[in-house]
Amino acid sequence: MFHLMRRGPRAFASTLALSVVALSTALASPVLAAGKTLTAVLHSDLRIIDPIFTTAYITRDHGYMVYDTLVATDSNFKVQPQMADWKISDDKLTYTFTLRDGLKWHDGAPVTAEDCVASLKRWAAVDGMGQKLMDFTASIEATDAKTITLKLKEPYGLVLDSIGKPSSRVAFMMPKRLAETPADKQIPEQIGSGPFKFVQGEFQPGVKAVYVKNTDYVPRKEPASWTSGGKVVKVDRVEWITMPDSQTAVNALQSGDIDFMENLPFDMLPVLEANKELKIEVLNKFGFQTLGRMNFLHPPFDNVKVRRAALLAMNQKDVLDALVGNAKYQKICGAFFVCDTPLATDVGSETLIKGNGMAQAKKALAESGYDGTPIVIMAPGDVTTLKAQPIVAAQLLREAGFKVDLQATDWQTVVSRRASQKPPKEGGWNMFFTNWVAADVSNPIANLSISGLGKKGWFGWAEDAKIEQLKDAFVRAASVDDQKKIAADIQKQAYEQVIYIPLGQYLIASGWRKSLNGVLDGPATPVFWNVDKSE
Repeated sequence: MFHLMRRGPRAFASTLALSVVALSTALASPVLAAGKTLTAVLHSDLRIIDPIFTTAYITRDHGYMVYDTLVATDSNFKVQPQMADWKISDDKLTYTFTLRDGLKWHDGAPVTAEDCVASLKRWAAVDGMGQKLMDFTASIEATDAKTITLKLKEPYGLVLDSIGKPSSRVAFMMPKRLAETPADKQIPEQIGSGPFKFVQGEFQPGVKAVYVKNTDYVPRKEPASWTSGGKVVKVDRVEWITMPDSQTAVNALQSGDIDFMENLPFDMLPVLEANKELKIEVLNKFGFQTLGRMNFLHPPFDNVKVRRAALLAMNQKDVLDALVGNAKYQKICGAFFVCDTPLATDVGSETLIKGNGMAQAKKALAESGYDGTPIVIMAPGDVTTLKAQPIVAAQLLREAGFKVDLQATDWQTVVSRRASQKPPKEGGWNMFFTNWVAADVSNPIANLSISGLGKKGWFGWAEDAKIEQLKDAFVRAASVDDQKKIAADIQKQAYEQVIYIPLGQYLIASGWRKSLNGVLDGPATPVFWNVDKSE
Protein backbone atom coordinates (compact mmCIF):
# COMPACT_ATOMS: atom_id res chain seq x y z
CA MET A 1 0.00 0.00 0.00
CA PHE A 2 1.13 3.52 -0.72
CA HIS A 3 1.33 5.30 2.63
CA LEU A 4 1.67 8.97 3.44
CA MET A 5 5.20 10.04 4.25
CA ARG A 6 5.84 10.00 8.00
CA ARG A 7 6.75 13.41 9.40
CA GLY A 8 8.03 14.63 12.71
CA PRO A 9 5.88 16.68 15.13
CA ARG A 10 7.44 20.00 14.15
CA ALA A 11 7.01 19.38 10.41
CA PHE A 12 3.45 18.19 10.97
CA ALA A 13 2.57 21.25 13.04
CA SER A 14 4.04 23.54 10.40
CA THR A 15 2.12 21.80 7.62
CA LEU A 16 -1.09 21.89 9.65
CA ALA A 17 -0.74 25.61 10.27
CA LEU A 18 -0.14 26.30 6.59
CA SER A 19 -3.09 24.08 5.66
CA VAL A 20 -5.42 25.94 8.02
CA VAL A 21 -4.36 29.25 6.46
CA ALA A 22 -4.83 27.85 2.95
CA LEU A 23 -8.24 26.43 3.84
CA SER A 24 -9.48 29.68 5.37
CA THR A 25 -8.23 31.59 2.33
CA ALA A 26 -9.91 29.19 -0.08
CA LEU A 27 -13.23 29.23 1.73
CA ALA A 28 -13.29 33.01 2.06
CA SER A 29 -15.25 34.66 -0.74
CA PRO A 30 -15.47 38.31 -1.70
CA VAL A 31 -19.13 37.79 -2.51
CA LEU A 32 -20.92 35.48 -0.08
CA ALA A 33 -23.62 33.40 -1.73
CA ALA A 34 -27.15 34.36 -0.76
CA GLY A 35 -28.24 30.74 -0.97
CA LYS A 36 -26.68 27.29 -0.73
CA THR A 37 -22.95 26.84 -1.34
CA LEU A 38 -21.46 23.39 -1.94
CA THR A 39 -17.71 23.05 -1.35
CA ALA A 40 -15.72 20.22 -2.91
CA VAL A 41 -12.15 18.98 -3.12
CA LEU A 42 -11.58 17.29 -6.47
CA HIS A 43 -8.76 15.01 -7.56
CA SER A 44 -6.61 17.85 -8.89
CA ASP A 45 -6.10 21.58 -9.01
CA LEU A 46 -7.79 23.23 -12.01
CA ARG A 47 -5.50 25.29 -14.22
CA ILE A 48 -6.36 24.51 -17.86
CA ILE A 49 -10.01 25.50 -18.41
CA ASP A 50 -10.44 24.66 -22.10
CA PRO A 51 -12.04 21.17 -22.22
CA ILE A 52 -11.01 20.60 -25.86
CA PHE A 53 -7.38 21.61 -25.31
CA THR A 54 -6.65 18.74 -22.92
CA THR A 55 -7.94 15.29 -21.97
CA ALA A 56 -7.32 15.97 -18.24
CA TYR A 57 -10.34 14.88 -16.23
CA ILE A 58 -10.36 17.95 -13.99
CA THR A 59 -10.84 20.03 -17.16
CA ARG A 60 -13.54 17.63 -18.40
CA ASP A 61 -15.30 18.08 -15.04
CA HIS A 62 -15.05 21.85 -15.46
CA GLY A 63 -16.50 21.42 -18.95
CA TYR A 64 -19.60 19.69 -17.62
CA MET A 65 -20.22 22.60 -15.26
CA VAL A 66 -20.05 25.28 -17.95
CA TYR A 67 -20.96 23.60 -21.25
CA ASP A 68 -23.60 21.25 -22.61
CA THR A 69 -23.64 18.57 -25.32
CA LEU A 70 -25.88 17.87 -28.29
CA VAL A 71 -26.54 14.32 -27.10
CA ALA A 72 -25.49 12.38 -23.99
CA THR A 73 -25.19 8.84 -22.65
CA ASP A 74 -27.50 7.42 -19.96
CA SER A 75 -26.96 4.63 -17.44
CA ASN A 76 -28.17 2.03 -19.94
CA PHE A 77 -25.34 3.05 -22.30
CA LYS A 78 -27.96 4.55 -24.60
CA VAL A 79 -27.43 7.91 -26.31
CA GLN A 80 -30.22 10.39 -25.52
CA PRO A 81 -31.13 13.88 -26.78
CA GLN A 82 -29.59 16.68 -24.74
CA MET A 83 -29.34 20.02 -26.57
CA ALA A 84 -30.78 18.42 -29.70
CA ASP A 85 -32.76 15.47 -30.96
CA TRP A 86 -32.03 13.75 -34.28
CA LYS A 87 -33.31 11.86 -37.28
CA ILE A 88 -31.38 9.37 -39.42
CA SER A 89 -32.13 8.91 -43.13
CA ASP A 90 -33.18 5.51 -44.44
CA ASP A 91 -29.82 5.02 -46.17
CA LYS A 92 -28.02 5.78 -42.86
CA LEU A 93 -25.98 8.51 -44.56
CA THR A 94 -27.62 11.68 -43.18
CA TYR A 95 -28.02 12.65 -39.51
CA THR A 96 -30.17 15.71 -38.88
CA PHE A 97 -29.91 17.31 -35.43
CA THR A 98 -32.50 19.89 -34.32
CA LEU A 99 -31.72 22.17 -31.38
CA ARG A 100 -34.34 22.36 -28.64
CA ASP A 101 -35.98 25.64 -27.66
CA GLY A 102 -34.66 27.91 -24.94
CA LEU A 103 -30.91 27.40 -25.42
CA LYS A 104 -28.84 30.48 -24.54
CA TRP A 105 -25.16 31.15 -24.08
CA HIS A 106 -24.14 32.60 -20.74
CA ASP A 107 -23.79 36.02 -22.36
CA GLY A 108 -27.47 35.92 -23.36
CA ALA A 109 -27.01 35.19 -27.07
CA PRO A 110 -29.07 32.34 -28.57
CA VAL A 111 -27.35 29.04 -29.35
CA THR A 112 -27.27 28.48 -33.11
CA ALA A 113 -26.51 25.55 -35.38
CA GLU A 114 -23.46 27.42 -36.69
CA ASP A 115 -22.07 27.51 -33.15
CA CYS A 116 -22.54 23.77 -32.85
CA VAL A 117 -20.98 22.96 -36.23
CA ALA A 118 -17.89 24.95 -35.30
CA SER A 119 -17.78 23.20 -31.92
CA LEU A 120 -18.03 19.75 -33.47
CA LYS A 121 -15.22 20.55 -35.90
CA ARG A 122 -12.93 21.80 -33.13
CA TRP A 123 -13.62 18.73 -31.00
CA ALA A 124 -13.17 16.33 -33.91
CA ALA A 125 -9.78 17.79 -34.78
CA VAL A 126 -8.22 16.33 -31.63
CA ASP A 127 -10.48 13.61 -30.21
CA GLY A 128 -9.87 10.01 -31.32
CA MET A 129 -13.51 9.17 -31.90
CA GLY A 130 -14.07 12.56 -33.49
CA GLN A 131 -11.16 12.09 -35.87
CA LYS A 132 -12.48 8.71 -36.97
CA LEU A 133 -15.97 10.14 -37.40
CA MET A 134 -14.59 12.84 -39.67
CA ASP A 135 -12.87 10.17 -41.77
CA PHE A 136 -16.37 8.93 -42.63
CA THR A 137 -17.98 12.38 -42.92
CA ALA A 138 -18.67 14.02 -46.27
CA SER A 139 -19.95 17.28 -44.80
CA ILE A 140 -21.33 18.89 -41.67
CA GLU A 141 -23.16 22.19 -41.90
CA ALA A 142 -25.85 24.41 -40.41
CA THR A 143 -28.81 24.20 -42.77
CA ASP A 144 -30.76 26.76 -40.71
CA ALA A 145 -30.48 28.42 -37.30
CA LYS A 146 -31.56 25.30 -35.42
CA THR A 147 -30.57 22.46 -37.75
CA ILE A 148 -27.21 20.65 -38.07
CA THR A 149 -26.88 18.26 -40.99
CA LEU A 150 -24.13 15.64 -40.99
CA LYS A 151 -23.68 13.65 -44.20
CA LEU A 152 -21.54 10.50 -44.34
CA LYS A 153 -19.47 9.00 -47.15
CA GLU A 154 -20.63 5.56 -46.06
CA PRO A 155 -22.71 4.25 -43.15
CA TYR A 156 -20.93 4.59 -39.81
CA GLY A 157 -22.50 3.10 -36.71
CA LEU A 158 -20.64 5.22 -34.13
CA VAL A 159 -21.95 8.68 -35.04
CA LEU A 160 -24.12 9.14 -31.94
CA ASP A 161 -21.73 7.27 -29.65
CA SER A 162 -18.95 9.62 -30.74
CA ILE A 163 -20.84 12.89 -30.29
CA GLY A 164 -22.41 11.63 -27.05
CA LYS A 165 -19.31 10.07 -25.47
CA PRO A 166 -19.32 10.87 -21.74
CA SER A 167 -15.63 11.37 -21.13
CA SER A 168 -12.50 12.96 -22.53
CA ARG A 169 -12.64 14.58 -24.89
CA VAL A 170 -16.32 15.46 -24.67
CA ALA A 171 -18.03 17.19 -27.60
CA PHE A 172 -18.95 20.31 -25.62
CA MET A 173 -20.77 23.09 -27.47
CA MET A 174 -19.47 26.66 -27.33
CA PRO A 175 -20.10 29.89 -29.27
CA LYS A 176 -18.71 29.96 -32.80
CA ARG A 177 -16.27 32.77 -31.99
CA LEU A 178 -14.67 30.52 -29.35
CA ALA A 179 -15.01 27.28 -31.29
CA GLU A 180 -13.06 28.78 -34.18
CA THR A 181 -10.00 28.93 -31.90
CA PRO A 182 -7.48 26.34 -33.18
CA ALA A 183 -7.65 23.20 -31.05
CA ASP A 184 -3.99 23.60 -30.03
CA LYS A 185 -4.74 27.07 -28.60
CA GLN A 186 -6.81 27.72 -25.49
CA ILE A 187 -10.08 29.61 -25.80
CA PRO A 188 -9.92 33.15 -24.35
CA GLU A 189 -13.12 33.05 -22.26
CA GLN A 190 -15.55 30.61 -20.67
CA ILE A 191 -18.97 31.07 -22.25
CA GLY A 192 -21.14 27.96 -22.40
CA SER A 193 -24.83 27.13 -22.26
CA GLY A 194 -24.56 24.68 -19.38
CA PRO A 195 -26.18 24.57 -15.93
CA PHE A 196 -23.47 26.60 -14.17
CA LYS A 197 -21.56 29.78 -14.97
CA PHE A 198 -17.84 30.05 -14.32
CA VAL A 199 -16.91 33.01 -12.09
CA GLN A 200 -13.74 34.21 -13.79
CA GLY A 201 -13.15 36.98 -11.27
CA GLU A 202 -12.88 34.48 -8.40
CA PHE A 203 -10.74 31.91 -10.21
CA GLN A 204 -7.49 31.38 -8.32
CA PRO A 205 -5.45 28.49 -9.79
CA GLY A 206 -3.99 26.55 -6.90
CA VAL A 207 -6.66 27.88 -4.53
CA LYS A 208 -10.20 27.59 -5.87
CA ALA A 209 -12.61 27.69 -8.81
CA VAL A 210 -16.14 29.03 -8.40
CA TYR A 211 -19.37 28.29 -10.28
CA VAL A 212 -22.83 29.80 -9.82
CA LYS A 213 -26.21 28.54 -10.91
CA ASN A 214 -27.18 29.54 -14.44
CA THR A 215 -30.67 30.84 -13.78
CA ASP A 216 -31.41 30.99 -17.53
CA TYR A 217 -30.73 27.28 -18.03
CA VAL A 218 -33.79 25.25 -19.01
CA PRO A 219 -33.26 21.61 -17.97
CA ARG A 220 -34.68 18.70 -19.89
CA LYS A 221 -37.72 17.08 -18.30
CA GLU A 222 -36.25 13.57 -18.14
CA PRO A 223 -34.62 12.40 -14.88
CA ALA A 224 -30.86 12.89 -14.67
CA SER A 225 -28.96 9.75 -15.69
CA TRP A 226 -25.18 9.80 -16.06
CA THR A 227 -24.49 12.80 -18.32
CA SER A 228 -27.99 12.84 -19.83
CA GLY A 229 -31.41 14.06 -18.72
CA GLY A 230 -32.46 17.04 -16.67
CA LYS A 231 -29.50 18.96 -15.28
CA VAL A 232 -31.43 20.55 -12.45
CA VAL A 233 -29.21 22.74 -10.28
CA LYS A 234 -30.34 22.75 -6.64
CA VAL A 235 -27.56 24.82 -5.07
CA ASP A 236 -26.66 28.43 -5.79
CA ARG A 237 -22.91 28.12 -5.81
CA VAL A 238 -20.22 25.43 -6.07
CA GLU A 239 -16.64 26.03 -4.93
CA TRP A 240 -13.82 23.67 -5.86
CA ILE A 241 -11.17 24.04 -3.16
CA THR A 242 -7.58 22.99 -3.82
CA MET A 243 -6.04 20.86 -1.06
CA PRO A 244 -3.00 18.92 -2.30
CA ASP A 245 -2.50 17.31 1.11
CA SER A 246 -5.03 14.48 1.38
CA GLN A 247 -4.93 14.42 5.19
CA THR A 248 -5.94 18.09 5.28
CA ALA A 249 -8.82 17.39 2.88
CA VAL A 250 -9.98 14.38 4.89
CA ASN A 251 -9.92 16.46 8.08
CA ALA A 252 -11.94 19.18 6.36
CA LEU A 253 -14.51 16.63 5.19
CA GLN A 254 -14.87 15.15 8.67
CA SER A 255 -15.19 18.55 10.32
CA GLY A 256 -17.75 19.79 7.80
CA ASP A 257 -15.53 22.52 6.36
CA ILE A 258 -16.05 20.91 2.93
CA ASP A 259 -19.03 18.92 1.69
CA PHE A 260 -17.50 16.56 -0.88
CA MET A 261 -14.14 14.87 -1.57
CA GLU A 262 -13.70 13.11 -4.89
CA ASN A 263 -10.72 10.79 -4.22
CA LEU A 264 -10.47 9.31 -0.75
CA PRO A 265 -7.05 7.89 0.21
CA PHE A 266 -7.22 4.10 0.31
CA ASP A 267 -5.46 3.83 3.67
CA MET A 268 -7.97 6.19 5.32
CA LEU A 269 -11.13 4.41 4.13
CA PRO A 270 -11.70 2.36 7.32
CA VAL A 271 -11.78 5.52 9.44
CA LEU A 272 -14.01 7.38 7.00
CA GLU A 273 -16.42 4.47 6.59
CA ALA A 274 -16.92 4.46 10.36
CA ASN A 275 -17.96 8.14 10.38
CA LYS A 276 -21.77 8.18 10.56
CA GLU A 277 -21.90 11.71 9.16
CA LEU A 278 -20.32 10.65 5.86
CA LYS A 279 -21.48 8.73 2.79
CA ILE A 280 -18.70 6.69 1.13
CA GLU A 281 -19.36 5.33 -2.36
CA VAL A 282 -17.63 4.37 -5.59
CA LEU A 283 -19.28 6.66 -8.14
CA ASN A 284 -17.54 5.24 -11.19
CA LYS A 285 -18.44 1.55 -10.92
CA PHE A 286 -16.46 0.72 -14.08
CA GLY A 287 -13.23 1.99 -12.60
CA PHE A 288 -10.01 3.23 -14.10
CA GLN A 289 -7.15 1.87 -16.15
CA THR A 290 -3.76 3.22 -15.10
CA LEU A 291 -0.98 3.32 -17.70
CA GLY A 292 2.47 4.46 -18.65
CA ARG A 293 3.06 6.42 -21.85
CA MET A 294 6.41 6.91 -23.58
CA ASN A 295 7.53 9.67 -25.93
CA PHE A 296 8.12 8.21 -29.41
CA LEU A 297 9.77 11.37 -30.77
CA HIS A 298 13.04 11.33 -28.82
CA PRO A 299 15.69 8.83 -27.68
CA PRO A 300 15.68 6.35 -26.18
CA PHE A 301 11.99 5.44 -26.63
CA ASP A 302 12.05 6.20 -30.35
CA ASN A 303 13.63 2.73 -30.49
CA VAL A 304 11.06 -0.08 -30.23
CA LYS A 305 13.69 -2.41 -28.76
CA VAL A 306 14.20 -0.03 -25.85
CA ARG A 307 10.44 0.36 -25.40
CA ARG A 308 10.14 -3.42 -25.35
CA ALA A 309 12.78 -3.69 -22.63
CA ALA A 310 10.87 -1.14 -20.54
CA LEU A 311 7.62 -3.10 -20.99
CA LEU A 312 9.29 -6.33 -19.87
CA ALA A 313 10.53 -4.60 -16.71
CA MET A 314 7.04 -3.53 -15.65
CA ASN A 315 5.01 -5.45 -13.09
CA GLN A 316 1.33 -4.67 -12.59
CA LYS A 317 1.13 -6.12 -9.09
CA ASP A 318 3.92 -3.90 -7.80
CA VAL A 319 2.21 -0.82 -9.25
CA LEU A 320 -1.26 -1.69 -7.95
CA ASP A 321 -0.01 -2.66 -4.50
CA ALA A 322 1.70 0.72 -4.19
CA LEU A 323 -1.19 2.66 -5.71
CA VAL A 324 -4.10 0.90 -3.98
CA GLY A 325 -2.98 -1.92 -1.68
CA ASN A 326 -6.50 -3.28 -1.26
CA ALA A 327 -7.74 -6.30 -3.23
CA LYS A 328 -11.29 -4.93 -3.07
CA TYR A 329 -10.30 -1.93 -5.18
CA GLN A 330 -7.63 -3.28 -7.59
CA LYS A 331 -7.44 -5.76 -10.46
CA ILE A 332 -4.51 -7.10 -12.47
CA CYS A 333 -5.55 -6.80 -16.11
CA GLY A 334 -3.55 -6.97 -19.33
CA ALA A 335 -6.47 -6.03 -21.58
CA PHE A 336 -6.05 -2.74 -23.43
CA PHE A 337 -9.85 -2.49 -23.73
CA VAL A 338 -10.66 -3.28 -20.07
CA CYS A 339 -11.24 -6.63 -18.38
CA ASP A 340 -14.71 -8.16 -18.14
CA THR A 341 -15.83 -6.61 -21.42
CA PRO A 342 -16.53 -8.28 -24.80
CA LEU A 343 -13.18 -7.07 -26.18
CA ALA A 344 -11.04 -8.22 -23.25
CA THR A 345 -8.04 -10.44 -24.02
CA ASP A 346 -4.66 -11.17 -22.40
CA VAL A 347 -2.82 -11.34 -25.76
CA GLY A 348 0.68 -9.88 -25.37
CA SER A 349 0.41 -9.16 -21.65
CA GLU A 350 1.97 -12.31 -20.19
CA THR A 351 5.03 -10.87 -18.43
CA LEU A 352 3.19 -7.72 -17.41
CA ILE A 353 0.48 -9.56 -15.48
CA LYS A 354 2.76 -12.31 -14.14
CA GLY A 355 5.54 -9.90 -13.21
CA ASN A 356 8.26 -12.27 -14.37
CA GLY A 357 9.90 -10.29 -17.17
CA MET A 358 12.87 -8.66 -15.40
CA ALA A 359 15.51 -11.12 -16.65
CA GLN A 360 14.20 -10.70 -20.19
CA ALA A 361 14.15 -6.91 -19.72
CA LYS A 362 17.84 -6.82 -18.77
CA LYS A 363 18.76 -8.99 -21.75
CA ALA A 364 16.58 -6.99 -24.16
CA LEU A 365 18.01 -3.68 -22.95
CA ALA A 366 21.58 -4.92 -23.33
CA GLU A 367 20.80 -5.94 -26.93
CA SER A 368 18.83 -2.79 -27.81
CA GLY A 369 21.70 -0.37 -28.30
CA TYR A 370 20.57 1.75 -25.34
CA ASP A 371 23.36 4.27 -24.67
CA GLY A 372 22.51 5.25 -21.11
CA THR A 373 20.33 8.24 -22.01
CA PRO A 374 18.48 9.20 -18.79
CA ILE A 375 14.74 8.55 -18.85
CA VAL A 376 12.94 11.74 -17.78
CA ILE A 377 9.82 10.65 -15.87
CA MET A 378 7.36 13.26 -14.64
CA ALA A 379 6.22 12.40 -11.09
CA PRO A 380 3.25 14.41 -9.78
CA GLY A 381 2.96 14.38 -6.00
CA ASP A 382 -0.36 16.15 -5.54
CA VAL A 383 -2.86 13.57 -6.86
CA THR A 384 -3.64 10.48 -4.78
CA THR A 385 -4.09 8.24 -7.81
CA LEU A 386 -0.93 9.34 -9.64
CA LYS A 387 1.77 9.38 -6.95
CA ALA A 388 2.81 5.74 -6.88
CA GLN A 389 3.12 4.79 -10.56
CA PRO A 390 6.21 6.86 -11.50
CA ILE A 391 8.03 5.89 -8.30
CA VAL A 392 7.48 2.16 -8.81
CA ALA A 393 8.23 2.35 -12.54
CA ALA A 394 11.47 4.26 -11.91
CA GLN A 395 12.61 1.55 -9.49
CA LEU A 396 11.79 -1.24 -11.98
CA LEU A 397 13.47 0.56 -14.89
CA ARG A 398 16.62 1.13 -12.84
CA GLU A 399 16.67 -2.54 -11.91
CA ALA A 400 16.51 -3.37 -15.62
CA GLY A 401 19.52 -1.14 -16.35
CA PHE A 402 17.98 2.19 -17.32
CA LYS A 403 19.22 5.50 -16.01
CA VAL A 404 16.21 7.39 -14.66
CA ASP A 405 15.69 11.09 -13.95
CA LEU A 406 12.56 11.15 -11.78
CA GLN A 407 11.35 14.76 -11.73
CA ALA A 408 8.97 15.73 -8.92
CA THR A 409 6.19 18.05 -10.05
CA ASP A 410 2.42 18.52 -9.77
CA TRP A 411 -0.29 17.10 -12.03
CA GLN A 412 -1.24 20.35 -13.74
CA THR A 413 2.41 20.84 -14.73
CA VAL A 414 2.36 17.32 -16.21
CA VAL A 415 -0.85 18.16 -18.09
CA SER A 416 0.85 21.22 -19.61
CA ARG A 417 4.32 19.76 -20.13
CA ARG A 418 3.20 16.52 -21.77
CA ALA A 419 1.96 18.59 -24.73
CA SER A 420 5.56 19.69 -25.43
CA GLN A 421 7.32 17.93 -28.30
CA LYS A 422 10.70 19.40 -27.32
CA PRO A 423 13.58 17.11 -26.36
CA PRO A 424 13.76 16.25 -22.65
CA LYS A 425 16.83 18.49 -22.22
CA GLU A 426 14.73 21.43 -23.42
CA GLY A 427 11.77 20.89 -21.12
CA GLY A 428 10.28 17.83 -22.79
CA TRP A 429 9.90 14.37 -21.30
CA ASN A 430 10.33 10.64 -21.90
CA MET A 431 7.55 9.08 -19.84
CA PHE A 432 4.48 9.97 -17.80
CA PHE A 433 1.65 8.07 -16.16
CA THR A 434 -2.06 8.72 -16.22
CA ASN A 435 -5.43 7.09 -15.66
CA TRP A 436 -8.37 6.62 -18.01
CA VAL A 437 -11.93 5.86 -16.93
CA ALA A 438 -13.07 2.57 -18.44
CA ALA A 439 -15.45 4.37 -20.80
CA ASP A 440 -12.49 6.09 -22.45
CA VAL A 441 -10.58 2.90 -23.25
CA SER A 442 -13.27 0.26 -23.76
CA ASN A 443 -12.84 -0.05 -27.54
CA PRO A 444 -10.16 0.81 -30.13
CA ILE A 445 -11.96 3.93 -31.34
CA ALA A 446 -12.67 5.42 -27.92
CA ASN A 447 -9.18 4.60 -26.64
CA LEU A 448 -7.23 7.74 -27.49
CA SER A 449 -3.94 6.23 -26.26
CA ILE A 450 -4.08 3.51 -28.92
CA SER A 451 -3.71 6.07 -31.72
CA GLY A 452 -1.06 5.53 -34.37
CA LEU A 453 -1.41 8.99 -35.92
CA GLY A 454 2.02 10.29 -34.94
CA LYS A 455 2.13 14.03 -34.28
CA LYS A 456 -1.61 14.28 -34.98
CA GLY A 457 -2.34 11.84 -32.18
CA TRP A 458 -2.25 11.81 -28.38
CA PHE A 459 0.72 12.89 -26.26
CA GLY A 460 3.64 10.55 -26.93
CA TRP A 461 2.82 10.69 -30.65
CA ALA A 462 3.04 7.00 -31.51
CA GLU A 463 3.01 6.42 -35.27
CA ASP A 464 1.72 3.06 -36.49
CA ALA A 465 -0.09 2.69 -39.81
CA LYS A 466 -1.09 -0.91 -39.07
CA ILE A 467 -3.03 0.08 -35.97
CA GLU A 468 -4.91 2.77 -37.90
CA GLN A 469 -5.75 0.24 -40.65
CA LEU A 470 -7.02 -2.22 -38.06
CA LYS A 471 -9.15 0.50 -36.44
CA ASP A 472 -10.77 1.20 -39.81
CA ALA A 473 -11.47 -2.52 -40.15
CA PHE A 474 -12.96 -2.55 -36.63
CA VAL A 475 -15.58 0.12 -37.41
CA ARG A 476 -16.50 -1.68 -40.64
CA ALA A 477 -16.74 -5.11 -39.00
CA ALA A 478 -19.97 -6.94 -39.80
CA SER A 479 -20.32 -8.74 -36.45
CA VAL A 480 -19.31 -8.62 -32.81
CA ASP A 481 -17.15 -11.71 -33.36
CA ASP A 482 -15.28 -9.91 -36.13
CA GLN A 483 -14.79 -6.91 -33.83
CA LYS A 484 -13.37 -9.16 -31.10
CA LYS A 485 -10.85 -10.66 -33.51
CA ILE A 486 -9.76 -7.26 -34.81
CA ALA A 487 -9.51 -5.84 -31.27
CA ALA A 488 -7.23 -8.74 -30.34
CA ASP A 489 -5.07 -8.00 -33.40
CA ILE A 490 -4.88 -4.33 -32.37
CA GLN A 491 -3.84 -5.30 -28.86
CA LYS A 492 -1.18 -7.67 -30.19
CA GLN A 493 0.27 -4.90 -32.36
CA ALA A 494 0.05 -2.38 -29.51
CA TYR A 495 2.06 -4.67 -27.23
CA GLU A 496 4.61 -5.45 -29.93
CA GLN A 497 5.19 -1.74 -30.58
CA VAL A 498 4.61 -0.78 -26.92
CA ILE A 499 2.11 1.93 -27.82
CA TYR A 500 1.52 2.25 -24.09
CA ILE A 501 1.79 0.07 -20.99
CA PRO A 502 -1.48 -0.81 -19.20
CA LEU A 503 -0.70 -1.18 -15.50
CA GLY A 504 -3.97 -2.55 -14.16
CA GLN A 505 -7.41 -1.39 -13.10
CA TYR A 506 -8.72 0.13 -9.89
CA LEU A 507 -11.77 1.66 -8.24
CA ILE A 508 -11.73 4.74 -6.04
CA ALA A 509 -14.23 5.87 -3.45
CA SER A 510 -15.66 9.36 -3.03
CA GLY A 511 -17.05 10.77 0.19
CA TRP A 512 -19.53 13.46 1.10
CA ARG A 513 -21.42 14.81 4.07
CA LYS A 514 -24.87 13.29 4.54
CA SER A 515 -26.23 16.82 4.27
CA LEU A 516 -25.85 16.26 0.51
CA ASN A 517 -28.32 14.17 -1.47
CA GLY A 518 -28.79 13.39 -5.14
CA VAL A 519 -25.10 12.72 -5.93
CA LEU A 520 -25.02 10.97 -9.31
CA ASP A 521 -22.87 8.03 -10.34
CA GLY A 522 -21.50 7.37 -13.82
CA PRO A 523 -18.36 7.11 -15.95
CA ALA A 524 -17.66 10.86 -15.84
CA THR A 525 -18.06 11.94 -12.24
CA PRO A 526 -18.40 14.06 -10.24
CA VAL A 527 -21.17 16.22 -11.61
CA PHE A 528 -22.96 18.74 -9.41
CA TRP A 529 -26.41 19.12 -10.93
CA ASN A 530 -29.14 17.11 -9.15
CA VAL A 531 -27.23 17.59 -5.85
CA ASP A 532 -29.03 19.31 -3.00
CA LYS A 533 -27.70 20.40 0.38
CA SER A 534 -29.72 20.55 3.56
CA GLU A 535 -28.89 23.29 6.03
